[in-house]
Amino acid sequence: MIKPKRLQKGDKIAIVSLSWGGLGDSGLIHKYDIAKERLERDFGLEVTSMPHALKGSEFVYSNPQLRAKDLMDAFLDPSIKGIFSAIGGDDSIRLLPYIDYDIIRNNPKIFLGYSDTTVTHFMMNKAGVVSYYGPSVMAEFGEYVQMFDYTKNSVTNILFENSKGYEIISSDYWSDDHVSWSEENVNKKKKTRPEEHHYEVLSGSGVITGKLLGGCIDVFPMIVGTQIWPDLDEWKDKILLLETSEEKPSPDLIKYYLRNLGAQGILNRIKGIVVGKPQDEQFYEDYKEVYKAVLKEFDCQTLPVIYNVNIGHAVPIGTLPLGIEYEINLDQKTIRLLESATE
Repeated sequence: MIKPKRLQKGDKIAIVSLSWGGLGDSGLIHKYDIAKERLERDFGLEVTSMPHALKGSEFVYSNPQLRAKDLMDAFLDPSIKGIFSAIGGDDSIRLLPYIDYDIIRNNPKIFLGYSDTTVTHFMMNKAGVVSYYGPSVMAEFGEYVQMFDYTKNSVTNILFENSKGYEIISSDYWSDDHVSWSEENVNKKKKTRPEEHHYEVLSGSGVITGKLLGGCIDVFPMIVGTQIWPDLDEWKDKILLLETSEEKPSPDLIKYYLRNLGAQGILNRIKGIVVGKPQDEQFYEDYKEVYKAVLKEFDCQTLPVIYNVNIGHAVPIGTLPLGIEYEINLDQKTIRLLESATE
């Protein structure tokens, strides 16, 4: 896998709307202003938006080819060093016909996002370029009052530093407080509560190593069978990242998704699974039982599974590079990068 160059202060990053175009809607554009100011002030970046990123949700929905063009043009522009996803959604899949994987491969850059952006991460994987499953412009960089330190530190440590040996720690706090996106709430800060669980091991023991691959499991049904879904051999010895969306899929749905991975033969080929904290801890215990049951069904009940990781739709979230080597120590409950995520 090709690693992009790490970010430095003064670098230009581009904002793209690859799925939902709400960042450009009149009632939400203030989120872009907050994020832009924060990225420039706190991270020292120069921020630009690609031509169609702020056109609004109706325009963005109607023009998947232009969304893809923004992405391709951002990779082709030598002045742009990183590409940050505006937000998730449910529509990135319609970009597939317009993606040139050679452009991505020949112009490797930091790409950051989560949720429906899972589709783009699998595009990056197909192109052979490391990508970064982490905060979005609208939600995290545009957080009201202040960005969570846990999230901010993860961005700095993964995207701006030599991260070889870096440990992905559990946050000491979490939140299920929801502050609606409205200008009247810009001074309202989310309440947090102490983390009681930290990492949990659902199965397995000892130490495993492997490259991380995956994303939001809700998105998987849209990409299975497409050109970006890895073949069975490519899953061999990977560590699978799985997290759930704000739609809070029922335990039965998670069971069906996991059974599909089992039926494909993936669960019997991977080294282990990293599971994100469910948003609001909804179905927290139920999901654990589903994982154990499905792994038993496919005779891989000793497959290492580490649970409750701050990624994706959890609050706060960290940043996990996809496509580089990790070490997970199940006995010590640690997750560590064996190589730097960037060049």
